[in-house]
Amino acid sequence: MSQVLKVEAHCHNVFSNHRNYPSKIPFDCGVAIEEQLENAYLQKIDVMFVTNHNTLDGYSQILECKQNHAKYQNIRIYPAEEITINNKGHVLAYGIENEIRPGMTLDETLDEIRKQNGVSCAAHPFAVSNGIREYAKKCDLIESFNSNNIDIFSNLIAEKFAKKNNMTSIAGSDSHVKSTIGRSINTVESENNIDTILENLIKGRFKMGKLNYVRKEEMREHAHYIISSSRQSILNLINETNPKFHSIVKWAIDSFCGVW
Repeated sequence: MSQVLKVEAHCHNVFSNHRNYPSKIPFDCGVAIEEQLENAYLQKIDVMFVTNHNTLDGYSQILECKQNHAKYQNIRIYPAEEITINNKGHVLAYGIENEIRPGMTLDETLDEIRKQNGVSCAAHPFAVSNGIREYAKKCDLIESFNSNNIDIFSNLIAEKFAKKNNMTSIAGSDSHVKSTIGRSINTVESENNIDTILENLIKGRFKMGKLNYVRKEEMREHAHYIISSSRQSILNLINETNPKFHSIVKWAIDSFCGVW
């Protein structure tokens, strides 16, 4: 039976840690799966694609956690992955069953997604450091609104590009802290099963609903988590590459983390 569903299409949890290829900073997200489910419940999210970096690890774990809590039973969680390609751009893969390795070309990555009958989406395509730019048109979908693109222009350019190339747009929270789960929402009238959801995605029946940006304090929270958790790795890297800067980098990290 069809119903209007609220869909979170881009979010992360702790299983993204140590997966952020090719970065040598190991930590990416501090959201536990219990926190992710609780905030999805509070935001009345019906469908959630957990798009951890370069892994499907965490999918079976969040399903197990959901099964152990009756109040989460109406939230449907489907497999997805955010894949880093060889130029450091990111592609979202929805509905895949097997993990797709990072570091391949865009075409190789898209071929792997198609082999699994998955749906591809250009994640934050015009973001400064990790977008695939105009190559987004090779994907099935484009994320023309990403809550973390606080420069605003990255989203405006993506929206203009999507219209020019007649691409289907979706919105992504790109949540890395628990309060931003559901910050941006898509809606679709659909039955809530993976086949129908993917069919509606590929046919462009999703509508971008709530489109809100992360707040400054949430950006700071995310940065604090990454830097404080990765402190020793950062200092080790500085020792290997630019040891004369070790003391000043250590001071900067400790000063930032100490005022939190």
